[in-house]
Amino acid sequence: MPETKIINWIDRDELARFRHSVESFRRGELDHERFMAIRLQQGVYGQRQDGVHMVRIKLPGGVVSAHQLEVIADILEQYSAEPIASITTRQDIQLHTIALADVPQVLERMAEAGLTSREACGNTVRNLTACPLAGVCPGEHTDVQPLVEAVAQRFLRHPLTQHMPRKVKMSFSGCEADCAQGLFHDLAVIATRNAQGRFGFKVLAAGGLGHKPRQAIVVEPFIEESELLPVIEAVLALHHRYSDRKRRARARLKFLVDRLGEQGFLEKYRQELVRTREVYADDALPPMQWLQARSDTLGATGAPRELLEQKQAGRYVYPVSLPLGDLSAAQMRGIAALLHSLNLQQVRVTQDQNMMLLDIPATALEAVRARLAELGLREPVAGDDVVACPGTWTCRLGITASREISRQLEGGKGDLRIRVSGCHNGCAQPYVGDIGLHGEGRRLHGKLIPHYRLHFGGDGRDGGAIALRGPEIPVARAVQAVQRVRNAYLEGREDAERFIHWARRQPAGYFDQLLADLATVSEADVPFVSKDFGESTDFRVLQLGGGECMGAAQEVVAANFSEAAHEREYRRTFMLGRKPEQALDCAEAVARLVAQSLLDVLGQRDFPQDLPSLAARLAESLPDHAPLVEPLHHINRELTQLRDNFDQALFERLATEQDLWTLRVAEFCQQRDPQLDLSSSLPPAPDLAQAV
Repeated sequence: MPETKIINWIDRDELARFRHSVESFRRGELDHERFMAIRLQQGVYGQRQDGVHMVRIKLPGGVVSAHQLEVIADILEQYSAEPIASITTRQDIQLHTIALADVPQVLERMAEAGLTSREACGNTVRNLTACPLAGVCPGEHTDVQPLVEAVAQRFLRHPLTQHMPRKVKMSFSGCEADCAQGLFHDLAVIATRNAQGRFGFKVLAAGGLGHKPRQAIVVEPFIEESELLPVIEAVLALHHRYSDRKRRARARLKFLVDRLGEQGFLEKYRQELVRTREVYADDALPPMQWLQARSDTLGATGAPRELLEQKQAGRYVYPVSLPLGDLSAAQMRGIAALLHSLNLQQVRVTQDQNMMLLDIPATALEAVRARLAELGLREPVAGDDVVACPGTWTCRLGITASREISRQLEGGKGDLRIRVSGCHNGCAQPYVGDIGLHGEGRRLHGKLIPHYRLHFGGDGRDGGAIALRGPEIPVARAVQAVQRVRNAYLEGREDAERFIHWARRQPAGYFDQLLADLATVSEADVPFVSKDFGESTDFRVLQLGGGECMGAAQEVVAANFSEAAHEREYRRTFMLGRKPEQALDCAEAVARLVAQSLLDVLGQRDFPQDLPSLAARLAESLPDHAPLVEPLHHINRELTQLRDNFDQALFERLATEQDLWTLRVAEFCQQRDPQLDLSSSLPPAPDLAQAV
């Protein structure tokens, strides 16, 4: 394995600005909505408990070094009111219950160790998940971890991804087994080998869980690696341009497929791809190292549940079971010390909330087992593949205490994958578990009764599918329901039949009938089913003003300036590539977006789309602001002239004038709205000597 690199995720100026924002908010100088957008961009979530926050540490591909574990342990002990850190299904580590006043220090301490939470929340590209065996799996076509790191860096603070309609989740897998579960991601990259023996990538898009889970569609069955960057950016551009910005609950890519239809979605994607291919004709992601996989290992999918010999001879992957993804400071320090003693660099956290030690020599396996036992840790055992979200422990959207009931659930000797979420958003991925549960409330006989909706036979890997929807079962009977289904599977499966196949060959209504008595609630039952698991008082759903997984409310001005920055970069690239028509299109788009932002900050919402109408509207709205209005008239005239008779020197002068006008408009917008921060989307100050 290559040595762990400290990737430069850190921007010290940004951390200083965040500290200032926290101080301004605490003094009452920054309103809640604006501050929420700022802290979500830094990966800081509000909790259901007032005054404290969760910090989400991004670990692309789940990679974390021994030193970083020690730093996380220090932060946990010094700043968190909780004794544990939590590994998530997106290969992050979350620290809960941190006072807002301490958050800047936490982020700065993380930065010293090369850790970041930047864009771990909000309407951004979230943490990139990957096959946990990248680089060590005998069955992989290529090690995707360098690719994950390159894509994560490229799209961090990328102009296109600062104000997207909603978040984007990506996954990367090193072979067709698709251990990273591309089926439910907004964008999934899967290394593959085509019928002609050539290596490349399959790309999926528009998958999603939560409300109305949907399986991703294939946008590219096979592309060469040189095409991957244009394809990724085309999907992001499609989302930015066409997804619903007015209804955030329907702003994910899966809903865009519903609206456009699969063919309509693909047509829009291909239109974007024409541009991104031209822009990135001479640019690419790092070259991949392609390998001839060992055929006997193909089909072994997901994070290993037992020792696995790596493709590096004599070295092993050692999986570590972490119940509900919990790690104490002492355990993190102990694991770090173990790594140091073996001269190893890193561990990986996995989508099933566990951890993997890599490169363990065969001679050290027993010593590792003994040391882990001293820390209260061990390898996975049959039945403990249980994943849970925080639920009502910390999450503002939590309806049920998913962690509490999960302690009573187990997958039995069939080692079923149990996934429990406290609400329908499905952070624990119940829609792709063997048995999934998501919390909800039902009003029966005049009382609100906590329930779990059950799901059966899901799998996010190759050959998988979104789970079958099952009945709603009162929380008080959910453990019994899981046991009954598990027993029915063990009694009815054929040979070594997987649960997904057993569940899908059952007749319609099978699970409803199997669990009918548990789902039925009579009036006499109400006193026995009216409490959530582990609670002594009657169930109720707290109205906490909604969660923050959707990100802050969209701001038209900020989103427009972000898109204008992206078009400005394309303008430059097309000009360098001697493609004047495309460069002129980009310049026109910049002018339109900036002008519409100016109208929006003036309180107008029905925007013209063509430049002459926008210029006329601005003249009516700002009769005393010629420096803001006249440049748009000039830009429109120059663009018309350049389309008839292109002149490069004139275009370059126009671009300079346009950038100067953009800066003036941004200054005006920020004066009208002092809490608006457009700094990340603005061009550098042009040479004023060149500007008219």
